[in-house]
Amino acid sequence: MGKKITSREDLRRLRDEAKAELDIRSEPKEVRITVHMGTCGIAAGAREVLSELAEELARVPDVNVSLRKAACLGLCDQEPMITITSSSGDEIRYGRLNKQKVREIVRQHILNGRVVESYLVKQ
Repeated sequence: MGKKITSREDLRRLRDEAKAELDIRSEPKEVRITVHMGTCGIAAGAREVLSELAEELARVPDVNVSLRKAACLGLCDQEPMITITSSSGDEIRYGRLNKQKVREIVRQHILNGRVVESYLVKQ
């Protein structure tokens, strides 16, 4: 289930986490991360990828990133998959993701601007 609330401090923390997640999901931002959540993506773990992205991005102050959901791209063997779109419109796709890979992508790509080559979708 969800987090157990046993004090006012727990309630404040939950409120602050929810506010941070809403800010991450709002537009417009410099970088957009899209989690592909078609049936195949959800079955492969896209919900967990979305949750991990939201948690990781909420930990970074002043991150200029929006988080969105979209349909399948037809690359089912690459799911779960995300697309990172820069302000210039350039797209980078990462596939076969899990929580550990998401954390690495946030640290390397989002925070330091370095593409994580080993997780790129090969088309």
